[in-house]
Amino acid sequence: MKYTILNSEMIAQLERIVGQSFLFLDQETRNHYGHDETEDYVFPPAVVLKPGTPEEISAILKVANHYKIPVTAIGGRTGLSGGALSVHQGIGLSMERFDKILHVDEQNLQVTVEPAVITQVLREIVSEKNLFYPPDPSSQGSCWIGGNVAENAGGARAVKYGVTKDYVLNLEVVLANGEIIWTGANTLKNSTGYNLTQLMVGSEGTLGIITKIVMKLLPKVTNNILMLVPFYSAKEACEAVSAIFRAGIVPSALEFMERDAIDWTLKFVEGINVQINDGIQAHLLIEVDGNYPDILFAEAEKIMGVVEQFQIDEVLFADTEDQKNALWKMRRAVGEAVKSNSIYKEEDTVVPRYELPTLLEGIKTIGDKYGFKSICYGHAGDGNLHVNIVKGTMSDSDWNTEIPKGIREIFELTVSLKGTLSGEHGIGFVQKNYMDIAFNTAQLQLMKGIKTVFDPNGILNPGKIFPDNL
Repeated sequence: MKYTILNSEMIAQLERIVGQSFLFLDQETRNHYGHDETEDYVFPPAVVLKPGTPEEISAILKVANHYKIPVTAIGGRTGLSGGALSVHQGIGLSMERFDKILHVDEQNLQVTVEPAVITQVLREIVSEKNLFYPPDPSSQGSCWIGGNVAENAGGARAVKYGVTKDYVLNLEVVLANGEIIWTGANTLKNSTGYNLTQLMVGSEGTLGIITKIVMKLLPKVTNNILMLVPFYSAKEACEAVSAIFRAGIVPSALEFMERDAIDWTLKFVEGINVQINDGIQAHLLIEVDGNYPDILFAEAEKIMGVVEQFQIDEVLFADTEDQKNALWKMRRAVGEAVKSNSIYKEEDTVVPRYELPTLLEGIKTIGDKYGFKSICYGHAGDGNLHVNIVKGTMSDSDWNTEIPKGIREIFELTVSLKGTLSGEHGIGFVQKNYMDIAFNTAQLQLMKGIKTVFDPNGILNPGKIFPDNL
């Protein structure tokens, strides 16, 4: 599709909407809003706008829709799939002024927020009221709720509590033509018509611009037990994941980390004291939570009974909050540690948890075939394995030609195991040309048809999700 290049008259119209103080044309600002955490990509928009109300966004989209100007919503820029990159330039729509928690409804256990609220801030604010918002992406200290909704983000505690979609009740959305709608109702049950709310969740800014989010909350959980289990075999660590669930335990978190993931992280993060004996290949970080300590101790003992069936080293139980925080800091810093060591590509595979050992072994075999090293870690409890492919000493030629072949084979393996391409990072810009592995032409055309209904001129976040040849 051919898009319009902004001219001075269009810029003047946009300036009248947001004001001179919230329109930016300088290269430094455009570059700043032209990247996220996806590898080293930079796609500056032609202009950056910072609207402050849904009505301003509505007016902006009316102009953009009329002239066929691309519009990319930009959040906290912590994404790993390039969802916020302005690959067709146009308007970069920063949502940063939408940063308020509008209402915590303690009677109905709900909260209404704007999209630029930082996830950890939301979790802390509701915690002060003895409420609990479970989704906890590793970037929770910097990512925004709006981006979590756009990508259907998960986190460590998704294994027990679910992902972002499981907490979104209703959304205020500005459509491509500028119309402002609510997608649903502030109710726990809703069988009234098509579920527009869940259609928006995970749509990566391609169907509308989200301006308000109504989310359900849970009562605060008061106790937890956290343990770090070292395994002499990475395959056995993966096998233990399914075994824990088959024993009747649903942990609140169950994280997998290869040996290299921890080694690199311990060098990257100061103040974490974890001793790893020779021969250890992987760790499981396992948490159980609840309000009754006796039940938690019984669950922890049952987990010990399961993992002791495998070749493990001494299990570390975190006795204090400081120890727990240190272990979680280590787990959440793995991605940054890998990035600090080498140029890398991160894939976000997910399979039924019983298939994790097969997936892990297959990834290593594919790496041997194409000459790359991979660092694997992730939310093993729900089958979500992050695969960090590191460049290391690979030549630029091999990196550019062999790695895409290897990634395609990893995804083909994942889908053959009844899994799919992304568990929580989204498709965005970097995975779109692998979508043919997960979906046939009929399925992709259905999705494209939905996109056309919401956005007939294709102005909302173009160049994402759909393969280039569709």
